[in-house]
Amino acid sequence: MPSSATRQEICRSTSRKLADAAPRMKSMKATIGVDGFVDEIIAVVDKRIDSERYERLKTIDAFGKKILASAGQSNNFELVVKQMKLGGNGPIMANALAAAGMGITYMGCLGFPTIHPVFQEFADRAEKVISVAEPGHTDALEFEDGKLMLGKHGSLREVNWPNLIDRVGLDTLTRAIDQATLVGMVNWTMLPFLSDIWSKLSAQVFPKLSTKQRYFFADLCDPEKRTPEDLRAAMSQLTKMQGQMDVILGLNLKESTQVARVHGIEVPEDHKRATEVIEDTARAIRAKLNLACVVVHPRRGAAAATSDGQSDKFDGPFVNDPKISTGAGDHFNAGFCLGRVLGFSLEESLCTGVGTSGYYVRTAESPSAAKLAEFVGNLPDPET
Repeated sequence: MPSSATRQEICRSTSRKLADAAPRMKSMKATIGVDGFVDEIIAVVDKRIDSERYERLKTIDAFGKKILASAGQSNNFELVVKQMKLGGNGPIMANALAAAGMGITYMGCLGFPTIHPVFQEFADRAEKVISVAEPGHTDALEFEDGKLMLGKHGSLREVNWPNLIDRVGLDTLTRAIDQATLVGMVNWTMLPFLSDIWSKLSAQVFPKLSTKQRYFFADLCDPEKRTPEDLRAAMSQLTKMQGQMDVILGLNLKESTQVARVHGIEVPEDHKRATEVIEDTARAIRAKLNLACVVVHPRRGAAAATSDGQSDKFDGPFVNDPKISTGAGDHFNAGFCLGRVLGFSLEESLCTGVGTSGYYVRTAESPSAAKLAEFVGNLPDPET
């Protein structure tokens, strides 16, 4: 059950703990994988004023109406690339953890045999990076009410167990996971062989690990295009892994609804307006899958439930006009997992998650532990 502490009190305690933890962050190890994308952050032009100035389409609704109006004829949409950056759930999450100060080992598709330049700064920041394939590519069309991710995923088929063993090595992989307190293998939807990788890790790597508490973090990345049978099988695999380490399943709002409904859990149609329902959904999914933790993070806050009977929700510092939104969920995941690894309470972990995401969308930068402590200590209220 939630504590009686106010949001401000939770923010202050989280800030103090983050500041205290900053000097020892490098001793905390994480091994993350296995995707990788080159992201182009794009605005869609509505009206071109001159060679430099334009008015962008502000909403997906407006863009959709223009697309529908083009049916039976044709149309031309101008895309303005605002930024090219590293992408993928794994690299963004790992980069955020590295910025906070954790020692990161990353394995994934960052360019093969040579790492793509967009990942070089991250590679320099991490302790070790091993790439097994070329990255995918995403055109991220950003609007005020959401984003459209247009992906090219052909190279992701190279992210499979044989290539991991060939290009990383079973011994190297086992050592990297053994030294880690946090293991993340993410982006299930886009990686067609990730379920098999989870299964092989469970059978061939986890039994060899030394005895200590570890967290295994998984996310899905919008499983709508995968079949219900595939999704249920993947969740069943996570349940089996729970006996080997504490599994955290991270879900955005849409993903939580998809997972709930394929497992027969009812979610009200008006759930977007009720934070309490998000907490109920997290509790129901966690109980159904028997995982250590399920966390759900809509745009305006987050809720989580754990196997010891705790659940809670926390309002984030929502901002109407973010500097960037692509990667906000991955930053939440990094912050929430950081809180778990550092032994924070559930409320403080949620606070660390929304704080990491809130800092990122305002600055387009991943915060250090010290900067995050300062930001969380004066966490803004959500804008209306």
